[in-house]
Amino acid sequence: QVQLVESGGGLVQAGDSRRLSCAASGRTFSRYAMGWFRQAPGKEREFVAAIHWSGTNTYYADSVKGRFTISRDNAKNTVYLQMNSLRPEDTAVYYCAADQSPRSYYYPYGYDYWGQGTQVTVSS
Repeated sequence: QVQLVESGGGLVQAGDSRRLSCAASGRTFSRYAMGWFRQAPGKEREFVAAIHWSGTNTYYADSVKGRFTISRDNAKNTVYLQMNSLRPEDTAVYYCAADQSPRSYYYPYGYDYWGQGTQVTVSS
């Protein structure tokens, strides 16, 4: 069982940077793959980034590749999403997700555990 709490959201201007954090409970965090998803109003939840439990492999949506970076600190039970060059279309609620063996890194059904989300609003 893993509980996830996101933080770091807020209102930013286009071109700004922001770092999201997701703190996980549980002593087996290091064995969980982690993902970030986002959901804008009226849209489906979409994949943003994911990282293997070891940190060796990372995955990104094309829309954020080169701008966002996912990382993890297993000693702190935390996964991060560094977001640079933010755009208004990045506005959404951002969720972190965890699973020991995701059926898919790229789709919500691949993850069993979810946080409550943190709002990121990018103004133009």
